[in-house]
Amino acid sequence: MSQIFKPDPVPAADLPAPPDDPPLRVSFEFFPPTDPEMEAVLRASVARLSRLGPRFVSVTYGADGSTRDRTREVVDTLRRDPSLIVAPHITSIGSSREQVVELARGYWASGVRHLVALRGDPSDSTPSHAPPVDTYRWGADLVSALRMIAPFEISVAAYPEVHPEATSAADDLDNLRRKVDAGATRAITQFFYDNGVFLRFRDACATAGLEVPLIPGILPINRFSQVQRFAARCGTRIPDAIVRRFEGLDEDPETRRLIGAAVAIDQVEHLRRNGVQDFHFYTLNRADLTYATCCALGLRARPAIAPT
Repeated sequence: MSQIFKPDPVPAADLPAPPDDPPLRVSFEFFPPTDPEMEAVLRASVARLSRLGPRFVSVTYGADGSTRDRTREVVDTLRRDPSLIVAPHITSIGSSREQVVELARGYWASGVRHLVALRGDPSDSTPSHAPPVDTYRWGADLVSALRMIAPFEISVAAYPEVHPEATSAADDLDNLRRKVDAGATRAITQFFYDNGVFLRFRDACATAGLEVPLIPGILPINRFSQVQRFAARCGTRIPDAIVRRFEGLDEDPETRRLIGAAVAIDQVEHLRRNGVQDFHFYTLNRADLTYATCCALGLRARPAIAPT
């Protein structure tokens, strides 16, 4: 067993009888493909991961609302599988209030009951400090508006290592509280690789009286350089012990995948030992590492349904 994620030491004589492992509950995130090749990859990944019985699958919304139409197309396609609960991302940056309301009403009318509500990111050409006047500027405003439209289940974002634009951890936690008070029913975290950061954040949320479920976001590492770029952008620290595992493997994708699966399995196992049962996987539209992690932790695929 890797020592990257270390449980607190407990004397052997004090250990209770091992309980049955609590059920592992998972959800998966996908993004709209940009070309036919990536569309085929997405279809294959969804087909494989859906057999693990996710609680829901989410579909992202590009910076500045840039994938609005493609997100809706993917949502409509995935909802053809009656076993899947599909949760579209819906963001306020890049969209007017009227556009957000129209989109949310359309989703409700089509049968969507779960949304992932995010303020969203500006595109590279749109300064974050200059949003359109007629928009929901903050995540809490967006959640409140969606609550007035229909009784959606609403997931929001949380940041164990503090949002890059927050002035402090306390300010960031207050922002999460505002989203919960506005009607959020679940918080999904930004990905992280230091479990201690998440567990301390969970304690802080509990101390602050935030009682909605807090779901850790897990990003299995395939291309380490890509994950490093993501981490730098959102302020996620990658522990040195993980960095060393991937050193010198830029040209060895098979070994990288094996190590990536091992790191994800270790991370989730350690979180489970600390009472976490729900996990949200950022799949990057690739099934292999997420599928391997879930299977290693006890999930098994449902039998495939033969076409009639």
